[in-house]
Amino acid sequence: MQSNELKDMANANGADVSPLERLVTFLRPDMDAVNAEITARMTSDVPLITNIAKYLISAGGKRLRPLLTLAAARSLDGDMTRAYGLAATVEFIHTATLLHDDVVDASHERRGQAVANDVFGNQASVLVGDFLFSRAFQLMVADGSLETLRILSDASAIIAEGEVLQLQMQRHLETGWEDYLQMIGAKTAALFAAACEVGAVVSAASPDLQKSLHEYGFSLGIAFQMADDLLDYAAEEEKLGKKVGDDFREGKISAPVLLAYAKADAAEKDFWRRTIGRGEQTEDDLAQAQQIMSRHNIIEEGLALAESYAQAAQRSLEPLPASHVKELLHQIAAYVVRRTY
Repeated sequence: MQSNELKDMANANGADVSPLERLVTFLRPDMDAVNAEITARMTSDVPLITNIAKYLISAGGKRLRPLLTLAAARSLDGDMTRAYGLAATVEFIHTATLLHDDVVDASHERRGQAVANDVFGNQASVLVGDFLFSRAFQLMVADGSLETLRILSDASAIIAEGEVLQLQMQRHLETGWEDYLQMIGAKTAALFAAACEVGAVVSAASPDLQKSLHEYGFSLGIAFQMADDLLDYAAEEEKLGKKVGDDFREGKISAPVLLAYAKADAAEKDFWRRTIGRGEQTEDDLAQAQQIMSRHNIIEEGLALAESYAQAAQRSLEPLPASHVKELLHQIAAYVVRRTY
């Protein structure tokens, strides 16, 4: 699709269409090929595996991570056949981590539907998560590149470390800001970075461009996760697709909690120690947490911090050749911070 056609499409769709939706539309044939790859690879001779994989993948979601692989490859005129397989790999890694996360977090809802472990049980969900990880590694090997294998296998290990870090930090209010950044960098940003970087690899991009796309993905991932943490206290539940306050109820240490605790007076510190530190919560505590955050402008402060990472992501795109994909990636960096779900 030529640049003027993309502009016409954006104008026809209206200003309220997000840059992510415009990227999805622009890359629709590519994403259809990725979805076909996902469907083919998630089937198994064991029916329960197929059923659980279909249940989670059919729930939808933003598909941002595989889109980043496709966008990176398209922006550099890369080998799209390889990009399809690697984008599917990225989605399998992400989906496997979701299955495991929901078991660990004892979650009940994701993307507006019951989590897989509530429907199929914890044991089956964990094992199907393992199956999806294995499929991801099969796809990495099928690509035939040691470089893509290194990037995605490293990311898989880092994600697991991030999840353990999050578990270790749970209910520890004295967690430092740098520790929090390390955790979300591993848990979320590592896969964003890898998704972008492999798109550069299949484009035979220079080491500098490969590094630029890695840095774009990493900064975007930090901004995305920080905004996600803020949404847990500020979003409309219907738009979010899960219960607002889940992180609060689970005692997760996140940006809004750390920022609020740093500004808390003695009474507020006692509140955070009771509700997050000891996990002693009443029905009204989430509303009180939100009131405290409102009093100290925590959501606004958190958004400003997230935006600084979004701007870093935008700067990382500067060495890329001009294209509408590059323009949309630039806009998406701002969008992930100001989204409502």
